[in-house]
Amino acid sequence: MIQTLPHPTLLRYVYNELPADEQHEVEDALLHDPELAATCADLLLAQRTLDHLVHAPRPDTTAAILQYSRTFMR
Repeated sequence: MIQTLPHPTLLRYVYNELPADEQHEVEDALLHDPELAATCADLLLAQRTLDHLVHAPRPDTTAAILQYSRTFMR
């Protein structure tokens, strides 16, 4: 590994949360460090995978919670 970047910096890069000057530094490091580039690719893949997850409970779970809550309304 040629240059070590803190993991939080790489995560902020993946989520496009770095100021322009820091973003350019990370991109330069990625061009010169294949291991860092592979790590970044893994993080991008994980980000895409997580972004496609369902963010709501299954309908039967919601129905069970609502049914349970109705027992307190009587």
